[in-house]
Amino acid sequence: MAEVARQHHERLDGSGYPRGLKGIDIILEARITAVADVVESMSSHRPYRPMLGIDLALEEIERGAGVIYDADAAAACLRLFREKGYVSAD
Repeated sequence: MAEVARQHHERLDGSGYPRGLKGIDIILEARITAVADVVESMSSHRPYRPMLGIDLALEEIERGAGVIYDADAAAACLRLFREKGYVSAD
């Protein structure tokens, strides 16, 4: 579990941190968590900015699918919200 937390800010193209890992060097669980983390953080209020909303979060995931976010994780996330009607709890 610690490795998931350590890697969830890594990006498929190597632009993430802390180690600049790429592609399959990032464990699957961290690639999935990365997508969930972006959706949660963008759709939630933060002390330094207001909530951006779920629509912008999903657009970000869609834009980065296969480039910075795992394509399968991104597709599953988009399907949950757009096709299956998932809504996050407030």
